[in-house]
Amino acid sequence: MSQKNRLASGGRVDRAKALNFSYNGRQYPGFEGDTVASALLANGVDIVGRSFKYSRPRGIIAAGAEEPNAVLQVGATEATQVPNVRATQQNLFNGLVCSATNGWPNADLDLMGYVGKVGGRMMPPGFYYKTFMYPQSMWETYEKFIRKAAGLGRSSTERDPDMYDKVNHHCDLLIVGAGPAGLAAALVAARSGARVMLADEQSEFGGCLLDTRETLNGRPAAEWVATVVAELKQYPEVLLLPRSTVNGYHDHNFLTIHERCTDHLGDQAPAGQVRQRMHRVRANQVVLATGAHERPLVFGNNDVPGCMQAAGVSTYINRYAVVPGKELVLMTTNDHAYQTALDWHDAGRKVVAIVDTRQNPKGDRIDAAKSRGLKIIAGSGVIEVQGSKRVTGVSIAPLNATGDALAGSVERLSCDTVASSGGWSPVIHLSCHTGSRPEWRDDVIGFVPGKTVQKQHCAGGINGTYSLKAVLEEGARAGAAACEAAGFGDAAKAALKEMPLPLAEEVREGKAMALYHIPHTKPTSRAPKQFVDYQNDVTAAGIELATREGFESIEHVKRYTAMGFGTDQGKLGNINGMAVAAKSLNQTIPQTGTTIFRPNYTPVTFGAVAGRDCGALFDVNRFSAMHKWHLSNGALFEDVGQWKRPWYFPQGGETMQQALDRECKATRESVGILDASTLGKIDIQGKDAREFLARVYTNAWAKLPVGKCRYGLMCGEDGMVFDDGVTSCLADNHFLMTTTTGGAPRVLEWLELYHQTEWPELEVYFSSVTDHWATMTISGPNARKLLSELTDIDLDRDTFKFMDWRQGDVAGVPARVFRISFTGELSYEINVQANYGLHVWEKLFEHGAKFNLTPYGTETMHVLRAEKGFIIAGQDTDGSVTPIDLGMSWCVSNAKPFSYIGKRGMAREDCVRTDRKHLVGLKTREPKTVIPEGAQAVNDPKQPIPMTMLGHVTSSYYSANLGHSVAMGFVRNGHNRMGETVFYPLADGRVIEAEICNPVFLDPKGERQNV
Repeated sequence: MSQKNRLASGGRVDRAKALNFSYNGRQYPGFEGDTVASALLANGVDIVGRSFKYSRPRGIIAAGAEEPNAVLQVGATEATQVPNVRATQQNLFNGLVCSATNGWPNADLDLMGYVGKVGGRMMPPGFYYKTFMYPQSMWETYEKFIRKAAGLGRSSTERDPDMYDKVNHHCDLLIVGAGPAGLAAALVAARSGARVMLADEQSEFGGCLLDTRETLNGRPAAEWVATVVAELKQYPEVLLLPRSTVNGYHDHNFLTIHERCTDHLGDQAPAGQVRQRMHRVRANQVVLATGAHERPLVFGNNDVPGCMQAAGVSTYINRYAVVPGKELVLMTTNDHAYQTALDWHDAGRKVVAIVDTRQNPKGDRIDAAKSRGLKIIAGSGVIEVQGSKRVTGVSIAPLNATGDALAGSVERLSCDTVASSGGWSPVIHLSCHTGSRPEWRDDVIGFVPGKTVQKQHCAGGINGTYSLKAVLEEGARAGAAACEAAGFGDAAKAALKEMPLPLAEEVREGKAMALYHIPHTKPTSRAPKQFVDYQNDVTAAGIELATREGFESIEHVKRYTAMGFGTDQGKLGNINGMAVAAKSLNQTIPQTGTTIFRPNYTPVTFGAVAGRDCGALFDVNRFSAMHKWHLSNGALFEDVGQWKRPWYFPQGGETMQQALDRECKATRESVGILDASTLGKIDIQGKDAREFLARVYTNAWAKLPVGKCRYGLMCGEDGMVFDDGVTSCLADNHFLMTTTTGGAPRVLEWLELYHQTEWPELEVYFSSVTDHWATMTISGPNARKLLSELTDIDLDRDTFKFMDWRQGDVAGVPARVFRISFTGELSYEINVQANYGLHVWEKLFEHGAKFNLTPYGTETMHVLRAEKGFIIAGQDTDGSVTPIDLGMSWCVSNAKPFSYIGKRGMAREDCVRTDRKHLVGLKTREPKTVIPEGAQAVNDPKQPIPMTMLGHVTSSYYSANLGHSVAMGFVRNGHNRMGETVFYPLADGRVIEAEICNPVFLDPKGERQNV
């Protein structure tokens, strides 16, 4: 099959390497170096999709990231499907399979297109809000129809066969954009000795220099590019990233770069290689050399396939040797676009006319066009395009001096391609990501980056600088300034001074005209559709309607019309849309303002975002240092947070209850051991650490001495308990906080939140050390005897008291030992560096055999603590209970000089009601009956449904040590109902009767833990 639009020579494609690809089920040829877009144009493919709302046929408009229409579905199998890939950014490879993302039964013949033709005027902005509200019963039907009619690509439901990863970087200088400005900046920076990263979204460095016939030093500009890139590759401190889009610019010079590593090689990444990579970069200095996008003009039927950007046409001719048509009409407001007509003519195709909106254009390129005999129609504009699936002609008419009204009769010209240029829009997206507001410049006819707090420099087109000589100079200066700011002052100055910039051609240009929307013989609302945002079918008429309906803020106009939404992000349409809105509101563009762009600049795959954090690495399983021992000793596990915690240790075919009874009795009668490594541990340091603790805990911390521990409750601002734990004083300004296993990440985040947003003046620092320490708790009357065989710490009860901690050796390993008890028994919590955890654990069992040392898991721990009435945050609390509700007023201090978090919340009227639910103990009338957790309490089990619920059971177990069940739960006004009876009706018809009692069932005086 011939490539009818391919030139016989020229371009950067390799004609010796022919490739084949499939589009919409048909096979087409191309060459290495092609993008899918250039190959489609070479083969004369006009329609690449259907528009979002009206299902109008759409063709390729641009040649880069600004392309709004050619977003394709790529992938040869279901598993490799990738939606919304820009054809202009996807390099061609042999066997590539792609298709249009919408159109039924296909993009060429889309039945929805008839709906767009017939109902086009019935679908203005916001029509779905007005049309699909009633009847309410029909909404599900409406939703299915809307979802089927709209949308772009589809995601695969199968497992992605490729790998992705993420890399963290630090650099002195990150340069975004490898056009002339970026290359000049990188060269100066590299010669200065700085660590440099250079990223560009194209497959080759060079930017616009790869698309032009301009020369540097009298030679093709691409030769200078090759020389610079070759030099940069020689520097070990320079990292070059082609096919890499800087998709996000965040605070403190943190940027993310989406690298398409192997998308250009095949449907899947080669074995052992990743498909895409996300670079997370912390840069000392950033140079934005992102260039500018050419802005098309808005006129009637400007979306018909064959309507393109002028610069895009030149790119296809010069870089890919593709002329996307036979007969060209060029409309421009500036001199630069004349180059497109020159390129078209020199490629051997017919230029029908150059339609210049200016009355008397003058400049070198105009002279060049005249010397070639090209027809120039000055002071006129293309007001309308004829054609449906391809341009067949245009209507042009004279314009007045300002371009806002017609000044003569309409003329018809035949052509198959229309290229338009309304000037250039600096690519300021990244500069806006950190909140910087763009500033309008009349001389640029566009927005440029505004003031920023980032360590950021801008060079080239992003500043509205378009002369190649000026762009190179500006890039070099920006690179030197950035290096100087990064600490390479003398070297940067020397590099800048010694580096001769290439000589660029000087081109005399006339002044560009600020024109965006070409008038028509009919009012905008009656004229053929004049598209502003091609991807979202936003028209000039739609924007005018939005302003008439009261949407005067440009942000509101954007959201009402969907201008700048989708994968396009307003790259081509935003300035034109603002101009249309400004004119409708009788304002200037600066008065109207601009929307603020946000990440991502172009779409990023979920795979690149996730990296290797998928499957087992997404929700990881965490294991303690003693996990191997647990496995070999028959432990069954439960998931607590991300941890695998031993649940219980069955022996010889024991049932769960039999194992629990044995573990509980062994612990109470001799000694048991628990792997408590998973408890959250947060190291807190700083001169204000003690003050900070006093603010986050409900009790006092000012006088806690070194060597002591204290239990505390944490409440939210509403006064409700959300976590608890013991915090130990390691030094005057050093504390170790423990939290529940599942609550550790949330507590750390909570501490950081309050420090950073509420009390930044406090000098305090938090570090998670949960994984650093292996923790084992030995509990029972023989705990002291066992530990004394292995430690040099004085364990005398009068020397080492309850809620003390000591430092010493255990089994020959440095350890912190805390005398803390969650069982009510004599207990020691041994903490050692995690790598020694298994060693110490095994030594304890070696010496503990004579004491029948028994391992127990979380379920036994729950029983033992319930016998003592100890709560578990998250089980006995649910975000709706205060410390007072829990009967823990002893843990609340209102005498502290600084109010703690939750104090005002607890004082709310609702929190001091006398009929609140209180945590109480529950003793069943039938001793061996265990109330199901969650069972609801009632006063009268015979009350008709719905019964009046008094509360519910939170913890309930059978206690082998006590010979009866124990339970805790909430009962309305329970603290004042001790000795009374409540009932628990169950779903099977049974009713369990229980007496309200003190929740401490065993050793109410605490004598066992103080022995």
